[in-house]
Amino acid sequence: MNIGQIAEKVKLLAEKNDEAEFLFSLLECYGKPKASITRLKMVGKGSYNLSKQPDEVIWKKQVYFKRTNSEHLLSIIDLMKNDETAAKHQPRFIIVINATHLLAVDTKEADTLDVPISELGQKFDFFLPWAGLEKTQARAENRADVKAAEKMARLFDLLREANPATSEREIHWQNVFLSRILFCYFAEDTGIFSSKLFTNSIGSHTSEDGSDLDTYLSAAFDVMNQQDRLNTPHYLSEFPYVNGGLFSEKLPIPKFNRKSRAMLIACGADLNWSEISPDIFGSMIQAVVDPGQRGSLGMHYTSEPNIMKVIEPLFLSDLKNDFEKYSDSKSKLEQLLLRLEHVKIFDPACGSGNFLIIAYKELRELEMDIFKRLKELSKEGLMPLSRIKLSQFYGIELDDFAHEIAILSLWLKEHQMNIKFKNLFGNASPALPLKSSGNILCDNSATANWARVCPHTEGGETYIIGNPPYLGARQQSKQQKLDIHHVFGEDKGVGDLDYIAIWFKKASDYISGREAKFAFVSTNSITQGVQVAALWPKIFHLNLEIHFAHTAFKWGNNAKKNAGVTCIIVGIRNQSPEPKFIYNSSLKIAASNINGYLADASNVYVLGRRTPLSELPPINYGSFALDDGFYTLSNEEKDSILAEEPRAAPFIREFVGAKELIQGNKRFCIWLAEDTSEALSLPTLRKRVDKVRRWREESDREATRKLALTPHLFAEIRQPNSPYLAVPTISSERREYLPIAFFNPKVVASNQVYVIPNAGALEFGLLSSKMHITWVKSVCGQLETRVRYAAAIGYNTFPVPRMTLGMKERITTLAFFLLSIRENYSELSLATLYNPEKMPQELRQAHRNLDIAVEECYRKKPFETDEERLDTLFRLYEKTTGTQHA
Repeated sequence: MNIGQIAEKVKLLAEKNDEAEFLFSLLECYGKPKASITRLKMVGKGSYNLSKQPDEVIWKKQVYFKRTNSEHLLSIIDLMKNDETAAKHQPRFIIVINATHLLAVDTKEADTLDVPISELGQKFDFFLPWAGLEKTQARAENRADVKAAEKMARLFDLLREANPATSEREIHWQNVFLSRILFCYFAEDTGIFSSKLFTNSIGSHTSEDGSDLDTYLSAAFDVMNQQDRLNTPHYLSEFPYVNGGLFSEKLPIPKFNRKSRAMLIACGADLNWSEISPDIFGSMIQAVVDPGQRGSLGMHYTSEPNIMKVIEPLFLSDLKNDFEKYSDSKSKLEQLLLRLEHVKIFDPACGSGNFLIIAYKELRELEMDIFKRLKELSKEGLMPLSRIKLSQFYGIELDDFAHEIAILSLWLKEHQMNIKFKNLFGNASPALPLKSSGNILCDNSATANWARVCPHTEGGETYIIGNPPYLGARQQSKQQKLDIHHVFGEDKGVGDLDYIAIWFKKASDYISGREAKFAFVSTNSITQGVQVAALWPKIFHLNLEIHFAHTAFKWGNNAKKNAGVTCIIVGIRNQSPEPKFIYNSSLKIAASNINGYLADASNVYVLGRRTPLSELPPINYGSFALDDGFYTLSNEEKDSILAEEPRAAPFIREFVGAKELIQGNKRFCIWLAEDTSEALSLPTLRKRVDKVRRWREESDREATRKLALTPHLFAEIRQPNSPYLAVPTISSERREYLPIAFFNPKVVASNQVYVIPNAGALEFGLLSSKMHITWVKSVCGQLETRVRYAAAIGYNTFPVPRMTLGMKERITTLAFFLLSIRENYSELSLATLYNPEKMPQELRQAHRNLDIAVEECYRKKPFETDEERLDTLFRLYEKTTGTQHA
């Protein structure tokens, strides 16, 4: 659902204003699933509404809503904001309405909406986050961009409705048409055309019903492609010759009606397009094109601060440093200008061109700074003329629409920079005719020959930048899998690679041995787990190295919908003695070597193992029910069963997963792994067994249908017979230590925890140490930024040095002491105990003492940083496995 459709739905809702159904109808306007809304309306078990009060709805993470007859909405919403309900359920929006007014708070952005319900259609964008369309940053930076996006989306919807596109060729025609009118809007407001030429001409020379508008536009586009004006009709003669290929292709024009013609005129008349930023056109496209395309086609709009994280350490800082270094030398500055003239910027997944546009802008601004300094140094008059050309900028983009907009946006940005140049120096290249910028290719970057798109040239330097499509190994289409194998062949581990690995490999091949570097935004998954050994040897064996890296950070952009992932940035170059840096939050840390885990350590690759590398006991998952929920019980369900059938008590056990382990919640399960004859004689339990049997029998999987033969059993039983240590599969990255705990064998462990049956205090001490969590955070995969524990690659590979009996006894003693401290706070969950802001001081000190004992087993000199710990662990891993990866 796009914003044009949402706006129309909210407008109709506001006109209707059915108080009883208001919230549910509002949620439906923003595309919330009907099944979810139905469950929100339900009363009792299964309802999404967590409130028991009439005229009130609480949907966790979504909304806290009240309907009232009072006029004092402000005092009511203040109470709602500050009560424990809001703190507990964290609704994105808090809303209160009466018969005529709505008052709402966006809790994330601390923004407020106070509006008559009849006017809600004008403020529909307030609730766009429900549709996954975050626009706060864009609105804060430039409201004009957002307004333009909304109007263009409505125009696009109207044209699509009257001109259904059923083939790729027809879609291409519409894409080109949209890019042409965007250019005309921009041109008439920035001095390329005379003021409002395009908009006023349509209003003056076409019928109100739109019937002749396609004919008029076709003629106007033809004229803008003609240098010879001898036979140009008078009513079209004011349109200048544009060239640059924008109007060169004779293509069908969409049919218009009264409504779409009015919207075409409104887009020009109501907006000042000189305020629109070409570098946010990607955000505009995302409001117009189906959002489902963006993840697979790479059409991310990246904010300028994030783009600068790529281009500054890759090349811009170096150029600026040279400017500062040679600011008093006229000859050196002229050489720097010559260098800028021969720089090539290449984005092989360019989307709508954001990276190219920002890079172009930055190079033009640096060039202007150099010219200003040369004027200061020169005794005679200087008439600067920009030497940086659009032909230095290259891109590949699979999506036809984004490809067209990338070309257009570069033209528009060139014009903006030329205006700035003219204001500074009094002269600039003329706006028209446009110069061809034919270096943006519409193609599949995964299979295209990059050297043909951006040829290598002697004496120049090439920088590859961008934000290629991610797509994990399990989310790739058949074609994308073929793309992976096209680039990597059938090498071991290729099937586990993210789609973005293609760009890293192809960029590495492109720059190897040449005056070139690259840097990409990526998900952090390519620097974790099994992907490190599958990808990075192929890069480092080309005599390349990572020269800078931004460690994991939350993705933020100005698009209508954030990519919603945790990202890294990695810069690659040919091996060099020049410095290397790791950026961690606001810190810039010098590194001697940056490996595939983005750690300052040697290029080691940790491979998963079936058994522990060190003297640790075996580890395994807990048991897996595969029961469609019939054997897993809440506390209330457990009590209900026992109230109906007290004899079921021996067959109900506490059930612990990661959530129960960390949060301290209680969950139970029906456990029939032992003597079942009595259990199956109890109707309450027998009903559940029968339901599991039927559910398994109806499964599409043969393995599940076979399990219907033993319906009373969990599908996978790995319950220890002795006390065991439980390790959560997922844990917050904010914690300094893994929250682990011992359980007796009567507590059934789910497959959301790992179990170590023969672990004692020594093992507890080692796994509770900073050394262990540092290792796990580096080599295991992550869920967003949360720690995802993995037995094969995190536990089984954990390098533990040989320890003397005295070392073991000291760790054991300190581990027992730490457990006794935790016992003093038994009323608190591990989540609270290991919250960095709430951790009791005596527990923190007990961990520090344990860390000292563990770390002295690795080396006598105390560790000062996690980077030192990791370097030592990698070295020990290499030594223990008998491998050396240089």
